[in-house]
Amino acid sequence: MAQKFNHYLKLDTHYLHLPNKQEKRRVRVLLPKDYDKDTWATYPVVYMHDGQNVFYSKESYSGYSWKVIPTLKKYTNLPKMIIVGIDNGGEKRLDEYGPWQTDLAKFGSSQAIGGAGMAYAEWVVDQVKPYIDSHYRTKIDPRHTLLAGSSMGGLITAYMGSAYPDIFGSIGVFSLASWFSQRNFIDFISHHPLPSQNKIYIQVGTNEGDEVDASMLDGKVNQVYIDSSLAYYQTLLRQGVELDQIWLRILADETHHEKYWADHFMEFLFFAFNE
Repeated sequence: MAQKFNHYLKLDTHYLHLPNKQEKRRVRVLLPKDYDKDTWATYPVVYMHDGQNVFYSKESYSGYSWKVIPTLKKYTNLPKMIIVGIDNGGEKRLDEYGPWQTDLAKFGSSQAIGGAGMAYAEWVVDQVKPYIDSHYRTKIDPRHTLLAGSSMGGLITAYMGSAYPDIFGSIGVFSLASWFSQRNFIDFISHHPLPSQNKIYIQVGTNEGDEVDASMLDGKVNQVYIDSSLAYYQTLLRQGVELDQIWLRILADETHHEKYWADHFMEFLFFAFNE
């Protein structure tokens, strides 16, 4: 099925099976202007987690989307691209976006969560991307394959950027929640060096904290988010990633919210596509 926006951009909807589950996941594909007309053209692809928050504010958990459609309409000097929004698993979101389990006992809970992120990442790489490449006219090389996510979506994005550097050439890591499993995360990043041409955009605000995170992090959530991004950045530098391949942004007074991720999404795109 497809929806059109003023005959300008078309949004296709697909439901793809998750491995070893009796479940399908919604994956939506935003096509550039004149996709059907310019049948000779191929396009870069941006894969995005938390697909419910990508296209429509009425669907977003916060009531505010990433404003992808108006952004692409406004910034016509960006290359035409395909945006793929992959829905999160709702109540299973933390499990799917956490590559490693975290023991929340020290935060007042006896239930470990997370640990399904590696399987989710493998599904995206082995099933979602090949499906998109076979159904649409995509540029399949890493330079034209981008990945972006925020918070726990930022964690799985950073993980996938290092786990599959030959697939995703540029990643956008917004409000990284690596504190969820910090030791395992830094150890993994340390042992998976990136190719010299890959690009990493890292963004964090100075007022990231919300009540849920604060309850788990002894109220020090603002600094924890900043520290998570700095630790990731410093680990990449120790690996030998060149300074001009990383853009770290610590933005005053910005919060843990789609508004700020939307505000700076185009900056990530310009950084990724700048030769």
